[in-house]
Amino acid sequence: MPGNNLVLSIRRSISAGVAAIILLGCKKTIHPDLDNAAAHIVIQGEVTDDGSGPDTVRVNRTVSFYAGNSFPAVSGASIKISDNEGNTDSLLETAPGIYITQGLKGKPGNTYTLSVLSNDTLYTAVSTMPQPVNFDSVTFNHKTGLSTDAIFAVPNFQDPAGIPNYYQFMEYLNHRVLLNKNIFVFDDRLSDGRYITVSLRNSDSYLHNGDYLEVRMYCIDQPVYNYFNELDQSSGGDDDNASASPSNPVSNISNGALGYFSAHTVRVVDVIVH
Repeated sequence: MPGNNLVLSIRRSISAGVAAIILLGCKKTIHPDLDNAAAHIVIQGEVTDDGSGPDTVRVNRTVSFYAGNSFPAVSGASIKISDNEGNTDSLLETAPGIYITQGLKGKPGNTYTLSVLSNDTLYTAVSTMPQPVNFDSVTFNHKTGLSTDAIFAVPNFQDPAGIPNYYQFMEYLNHRVLLNKNIFVFDDRLSDGRYITVSLRNSDSYLHNGDYLEVRMYCIDQPVYNYFNELDQSSGGDDDNASASPSNPVSNISNGALGYFSAHTVRVVDVIVH
């Protein structure tokens, strides 16, 4: 979502049932020919309001099923971001596949349009930056059990009443190292106008007393929320019994591109874990 170090889990649209076909009565495992599957462009872009800029758009391309998790960078693309006030920024490629803004400043309430021209194909996306929500504090839950002893961060904030709000949270531990790959998205459908305390549960990393923790709260629009919520559900979330066959979430980018484009506000709380 958001954040220059945001990690996107790219899901291939291939059923787990065809990844390895084992013929009944035979011991030989047969792999179908998936190397010829059409490559897809993967775009991850954002516009923020925190003034830390520049904002970043990353462009990569998928590879064949058996090629591992190396996604080649796409260089030489022409990328622009414009808003509803008539401002346009042409992004500068600073490293293969990494493009940055040169002066665009995000503004809550504005609608932003991303255009990526690569290999004569135009990909576009639209995202509206919501109004910011104050991020009051971070407290902690301590969970103990027969096999667990974990500390979870708990953001505390007042949800505005009467309007739909969508949130995403990112945790950075000890000098902005992304804590883990969990996806934390939350909507106020059942808690509109309430004071929110939501525990950020980690499946693979635990906090420890004395750690320096930075928690970022993004106010995102509904299409971006839907994207990350679907990505979380398809990857199983915290449910060990969820489907093991993830699929690509619905992107807000046109022309069959994978990924997302998000215009979002950023509010940050720094705290020592206790």
